[in-house]
Amino acid sequence: MPQVHGAVRDALDYLARVLDVELNSATDNPLIFPEGGAAGADVAATGGGLVISGGNFHGEPIALALDFAKLAIAELGAISERRVALLLDARLNGGLPPFLAPASGLNSGMMLLQYTAAALASENKVLVHPASADSIPTSANQEDHVSMGPIAGRHARDVLANVERILAIELLVGAQALDLRLAMVGGAASGTSGASPVAGASPVPGASPAPAPAPGRGVAEAHRRIRSVVSPLLVDREMGADIAAALALVRGGELADLVGTGDAARSESG
Repeated sequence: MPQVHGAVRDALDYLARVLDVELNSATDNPLIFPEGGAAGADVAATGGGLVISGGNFHGEPIALALDFAKLAIAELGAISERRVALLLDARLNGGLPPFLAPASGLNSGMMLLQYTAAALASENKVLVHPASADSIPTSANQEDHVSMGPIAGRHARDVLANVERILAIELLVGAQALDLRLAMVGGAASGTSGASPVAGASPVPGASPAPAPAPGRGVAEAHRRIRSVVSPLLVDREMGADIAAALALVRGGELADLVGTGDAARSESG
């Protein structure tokens, strides 16, 4: 994932740098410098100042950066949807029930959540077409090449909204999978799951029982926050409210403090 997530962050950092430069740049056309120069001292309209006309209003730098950013954000959603799909597939999820339904066969579990994530990821594939690749003349061909930056911005906003929902779905699916996995390995550790013991193994005299399996502190805290707003899925229910609750966590940055970089993050997460 770092190869994908890191590339996404690099793209967003590039957008931030471009926006910082462009928001602090002069966009007047023409630019007039009062110290004089090429215009000539006898040009009354400019008071003898230097005049430079160069289309400084053009939005191409921002348009290109926004197109790059929306493509990167869409990739974040695409790989999230793939993680969701793997957790729901009983052939690939390491023994969890199909679609993470505790009563599989009677219930559809989280199947439709993956449908939703897949639909959003597919919509993003249309939205990431570069708006800046297009241009159409306006104003009697006075403006004969335009950036289409506003369209790139609107599409980037739509892609971001879709990816926020995909990530919210991944939170729901991940929490459900963790609940089921802990129940599975906890039962195996206590001998209540029906699993066969290792052949030839026997208890070690005086040995303390193994501690119950548990996730790391960061994962456990993320799970706690998710479960504070969404209950586990035991039987099928309409999940619109669940998605909305998880989406609020994503948009509010409620899990962001659990993620960091470098030695500080590793020490905090244990």
